[in-house]
Amino acid sequence: MSGTPARTTDAVTATEVVCLGESMVTFLPSQPGRLADVPSFGRGIGGAESNVACALAAAGHRAAWVSRVGADGFGDHLVEAITGYGVDTSAVRRDPERPTGIYFRTATDRAADVHEVAYYRAGSAASAMSPDNVPYEALLTGRVLHLSGITAALSADCLALLRDLTAPRPGRPLVSFDVNHRPGLWRDGARPAVLLDLARGADLVFVGEDEAEEAWGVRGAEAIRAALPEPEVLVVKRGAEGATVFSRATSSRTAGADSRTEADVRTDSRTEAGVRTDSRTESGTGTGTRADTDTDTCTGTRADVVTAVPALRVDVVAPVGAGDAFAAGFLSATLRGLPVRDRVRHGHLMAAAVLTVPGDLTDPPARAHADALAALDDGAWGRLRLGPGWTGEDQEVRTT
Repeated sequence: MSGTPARTTDAVTATEVVCLGESMVTFLPSQPGRLADVPSFGRGIGGAESNVACALAAAGHRAAWVSRVGADGFGDHLVEAITGYGVDTSAVRRDPERPTGIYFRTATDRAADVHEVAYYRAGSAASAMSPDNVPYEALLTGRVLHLSGITAALSADCLALLRDLTAPRPGRPLVSFDVNHRPGLWRDGARPAVLLDLARGADLVFVGEDEAEEAWGVRGAEAIRAALPEPEVLVVKRGAEGATVFSRATSSRTAGADSRTEADVRTDSRTEAGVRTDSRTESGTGTGTRADTDTDTCTGTRADVVTAVPALRVDVVAPVGAGDAFAAGFLSATLRGLPVRDRVRHGHLMAAAVLTVPGDLTDPPARAHADALAALDDGAWGRLRLGPGWTGEDQEVRTT
């Protein structure tokens, strides 16, 4: 199995990952409570794809973000902040007629019933992205093009853009697609089933079991793979059970990835790190890898290698941003050509770094530190417990 996307001829200066999508200025509450009761907010930035780009750049990769923002102060702030992380924003376009999107949120977990988000993004500059106004020369020059289902929900033009980018084309980069189903964004009779079509056109897909069931009515990792046989790598996020990766046993172009949502990180220290290692019996502990016995009758190659990796236990400070960080960690390890198991573990570690700080973005652990943790045997990995400050190389990591 190849394991990494193709390198360009100029490996020193070429962009490794291009991320396309809307980023917004986010207003974070100064204290817990209803939006109606919060007295003040701090300003930050938020956007699934730009978060991935920032995390990759912080990890030492050459990342670019492509989008549209308004010709306003919020657009200035977004571009300056994302550039400050080391991301190439030269292909971001300004729209003189449409505003930059903003949103307000509460401090609670997105999965909680009391969580509130107030979006002011309708008619935003990014929602006007289309095949006619996005610079394809910037999108298609990286080794990986990372997309999200959020973009598809913004407008008919944005959906047309994603359909075009996930369609087969000669020489296209490896396409990474995070389903990122956001029910509140799908309006005007549009159905999130279109996300299934987009995912089928990608090489690498991240999807949670919960969102697959909600969007498509498909339950369980094996059923999701049956619904998505096309991607060379499919990462199914399974909440407290961790993640299961389906990857082609023989492929000239394989990249593994796992985008974790906040629920993918285990927070209950009383729960042992369990993982299902066989897609039929689904029992056992530790990291499991097996090859399917089925054979692709067209190519004669084995259909899938299935790799299951348990989640980490984390003392969560703020339950936001883990999904994007997970994708960044997985993509980082993919670019380095690491085995699938280690790609997932690096995703878990990057997510844990974000979960142990108040915001959506943070400095990742040093590469040597993360590599040492990712190389632990299954028993030691299962005993890890990560809390605030764990990313420092001089910090002791608990194994309880």
